[in-house]
Amino acid sequence: MIAQQSAPRRRRARRLFLLHAAASATAPALLSLPALAQARTLRVASTFDNSGVEKANGSGAYRGASAYFNALNRSGGVGGAKVELLMADDQFKPELAKENALAFAADKSVLALLSPLGTRQTAAMMEAVTSMAIVGPITGTAGLRKSSPPTVFWVRASYDVEVEKLIATAATLGQQRIGFVYPNDPLGKSVLAGFENAMELQKLKATVMATTPGTTSPEVEPAAEAIAKAGPQVVIMALAGMAPKFVKALRQAGSAATVYGLSISMSPANVEALGEQGRGVGFAVVVPSPFSSKHEVVRRYQADMAASGWTDVGPPSLEGYINARVLAEGLRRAGPSATRESLLAALESIENFDVGGMRIGYGKSGRLGSRFVDLAVLGQGGRFAS
Repeated sequence: MIAQQSAPRRRRARRLFLLHAAASATAPALLSLPALAQARTLRVASTFDNSGVEKANGSGAYRGASAYFNALNRSGGVGGAKVELLMADDQFKPELAKENALAFAADKSVLALLSPLGTRQTAAMMEAVTSMAIVGPITGTAGLRKSSPPTVFWVRASYDVEVEKLIATAATLGQQRIGFVYPNDPLGKSVLAGFENAMELQKLKATVMATTPGTTSPEVEPAAEAIAKAGPQVVIMALAGMAPKFVKALRQAGSAATVYGLSISMSPANVEALGEQGRGVGFAVVVPSPFSSKHEVVRRYQADMAASGWTDVGPPSLEGYINARVLAEGLRRAGPSATRESLLAALESIENFDVGGMRIGYGKSGRLGSRFVDLAVLGQGGRFAS
């Protein structure tokens, strides 16, 4: 009886039953439950921030994944089996991400975890859950890739690859005075190592480097002032939700430097918060431009988002969509009677897989997925030109 459960168990149960996405994104959650007894359902789960500082990225990734699975189910699912996506909110707290992941792992009907959001959250999850696949963590931290178990299948390129792209772009444009701002935490320190390596490849030395207290810290003004005083031509920022605040502080400090952000800076909320001060800001993107119809995967994504009732396309939801596409390919190869073990083997068998303009590859010796990185620049009115 629910009344007899402890308070922590009741809280966990509420989080795990926030949403079920089955055949229709707009159908009431309870309508999907009778179908579970009638036909085989392939269940996967996500835990991410749906109410905290990274809500825009988390809920965006969830909508993209839901749009893909909705389309897949409309076309017959996987060998007739529907795919059901469960969601739990971890509020961007590593301890909740771990608790949610353990709860999903304890449910033997859940085959895999999809798109965990955040460096510390992913680290906590992959340490706690090693019995099932974790597909498409939304973090580019290179150090996690080096320490992750073979059950983690990365999709996006690492921050190291993003930084290489940004520095190479600046060097190609003749901009050699480069500054760098990063949070003084594990995420920032990991990106710092990648920045230093990428600068060395270009035979450049940083003009200035500055830190903020942490990824979610609003105290960005001292870093902005230090960078503005040094006068770099380009500033690369390894900031997430605080990116708009930093850019505004940088401009207020008198700097006219070109600003490049990592993919974590490019949420719809950040773009909106930047306003006209975002014009000319460039971002590394680890998926094709979601605003262009150049790539097949984007055309399908746009259509499937619209079919699910969403018009707010952007990088977070396209990344979630692509992650779901990769997981679905594993499910297809494992078949409608997939188990956790057969799904792991099926995902490992994916090599040089084209999702429609972006290639993903694994195999027995690799789990790194893609090195795709492009550059998108904000133009007038918050529109991107990539």
